[in-house]
Amino acid sequence: MFRNIFVAGILLSLALSPAELAAQSVSKSAIAALPPAARRAYYQTAFEQKTAQLYSRLGLGASGLSLTVFRQSLVGYYNLRPEGARTASPPVLTLIDFSRPSTQKRLWVINVEQGKVLFHTLVAHGKASGADVPVSFSNKGGSEMSSLGFYRTAATTYTGKHGLSLRLSGLDPGFNTNAESRAVVVHGADYVCQDFVKAHGRLGRSQGCPALPVAETTAIVKAIKGGSIMYLHGPADAGYRSRWLNVDTAVTAFAGLR
Repeated sequence: MFRNIFVAGILLSLALSPAELAAQSVSKSAIAALPPAARRAYYQTAFEQKTAQLYSRLGLGASGLSLTVFRQSLVGYYNLRPEGARTASPPVLTLIDFSRPSTQKRLWVINVEQGKVLFHTLVAHGKASGADVPVSFSNKGGSEMSSLGFYRTAATTYTGKHGLSLRLSGLDPGFNTNAESRAVVVHGADYVCQDFVKAHGRLGRSQGCPALPVAETTAIVKAIKGGSIMYLHGPADAGYRSRWLNVDTAVTAFAGLR
C-alpha cells in the first residue's frame, strides 16, 4: 500500500504523457501496478498537463484561442483517434473557432505529435449563420449555415468549381452529419482575404463550407487530408453537445489503453 502511494506521488508529480515516459525512464509497468484509481488519476493529470504545456508552447493564447476551446478540441481528437488508427491518419487537428468574428484569424491547423502550428489563417462561415460573427448553425440541407462539431477529412482530394477541395464527414448526429449530402467541403474562395475585409468590414460568406484563402488552400488541404480531425467550435449559447467531449474516454485513448 505504501509503495503504491509513493509511486503514485512520483508519477503525479512528473505528470508525463505516455510518449514521455520512456524518455524519462519511468516504467509503464510501475504505472500498471498502481490501483485503478491512482492509475487513472495519473493519466488524467498527464493529459491536463500536456494540454496546458502544448497550449503555452504553441502560443495559442497570444493568437486568440482560449485554453478551454483548445482543450475541447484535444478531447475530441483523442476520442476519435484510438490506438489502432493512429498510424492510419495524420496526427493533425484543425480547429475553427466560430465564436470569433470573421475579420480575425480563427482557423488553426496543429500537428499534435510534433507540437507545431502548421497554419493559422482566416476562414469563412455560412451566409445564413450571421454577418461578421456567426450566431446560427444548422445541419439541414439548403440552410446555408455552418454546422458545428467534429469532422473527419476525406482520404483524397478532388477538383471542383472552387478548385482543389476536400470533403468532410460529420461525426456529431444532429449537428453536422448531413455534411456530405450538403456538400460541405474545404475549399478556397476569393472572398476570404484582407482586401474583402477592408472593403466590407467582414469576410465574404459561403453556403456552409469552411472556405479558406485561395493562396493557402492547396497547402492546407494537403496537410489535413487522409482522415484527420476537424473541430468547429461555436458560441456558448449554440447548444452544441457531443459524445466526443467525454474526458474519461479521451484520457483512456491518450494513455494508449484502448
